[in-house]
Amino acid sequence: MNQSDYSYSTLPNDIALKIASSLTVPDLSSLGCCSRVWREICRSDCLWESLVKERWPLLYEAVKDPNFKDWRGFYVKQHEEKKGQADSVINLVEQCLQSDSLKVIDYLHAIKCLKTMQFGFRDVQMLLLKQKLNVLLNLIGLHYCLNILQVPAFCITEALRGGKIVDRRVCVKWRRPGRWFNGFRIRDGYHSRCVYLEDLVTGEDDGEVLTVLERGATREFL
Repeated sequence: MNQSDYSYSTLPNDIALKIASSLTVPDLSSLGCCSRVWREICRSDCLWESLVKERWPLLYEAVKDPNFKDWRGFYVKQHEEKKGQADSVINLVEQCLQSDSLKVIDYLHAIKCLKTMQFGFRDVQMLLLKQKLNVLLNLIGLHYCLNILQVPAFCITEALRGGKIVDRRVCVKWRRPGRWFNGFRIRDGYHSRCVYLEDLVTGEDDGEVLTVLERGATREFL
């Protein structure tokens, strides 16, 4: 018996399950690679059933069956499906990007795609709120969670911190129509604002940026 096996054998089964149940999916998978006994505990159906229920509550209720087995396999299959859908949105946005800028009409289309695909908060957190992705994709995920899913702000902030993207910034530029002043028409102008992702969640920008994006004027861009 190696050291990892011995360490596990000194723990009661319920304590080992409690430890494993507190982990994220990547950490749970890593723990399962430590030894044979940890692999068995980390593949326990009760753990993966709970993860399915947390990430896809509606789907879980639809397939819930006392005799259902292999919740881990079910989770992996659903995750791969969502990953494929996320990749399609990522490719769509990357094709529309012009020198790191994105027209708002394309931005809103990406959010609509997420809604059509019935993405949940955990899906967005795991697949779009990632450091390796363009910040505009992070913004799309943030906007979707905040305005469509109406996830509490503190949950989104924690997700930004977990993805190490909380201090990323975006710059939004939009067209302000001209107006009349003392009988003269002032020409159209542009207004821009740079803001941290965290400030969009907490409302430090007074909600101005997301309001502009929601408006969806085709002349607005990021």
